[in-house]
Amino acid sequence: MSAYENLPIYKKTKDMTVYFYQIVRHFDRYNKYDIGQEMKTLARKTLSLITKANVKQVRREYLTQAIDSLEELKLTLNIAQDLDAFKDKTHSFEVAFKKVIEVLKQCEGWLRSQNSLSCKP
Repeated sequence: MSAYENLPIYKKTKDMTVYFYQIVRHFDRYNKYDIGQEMKTLARKTLSLITKANVKQVRREYLTQAIDSLEELKLTLNIAQDLDAFKDKTHSFEVAFKKVIEVLKQCEGWLRSQNSLSCKP
């Protein structure tokens, strides 16, 4: 088992990524292959960045990229909601948004801890 697989942030990000794959499956054809594909790609990218941040010495770069990816994912989610891409209208959107926020908070906390470590003499 890899070292990152036990990290709570990895588990939350993987859960979020799997959830996006599940909800996009129910989008109509146009939204599934356009905005749905973008959401899945951003979620996978975030998972990859979290994995890299755990194994690299300089984590700040990867965590900053992960935060940027999550912010873009939030925007994409809002656009999908405006386009009525979600089959059940609100539940899937709310759950997906909460999952993104959870991972975003953990990334920001990890980044703050990295910044405080670099400031210590």
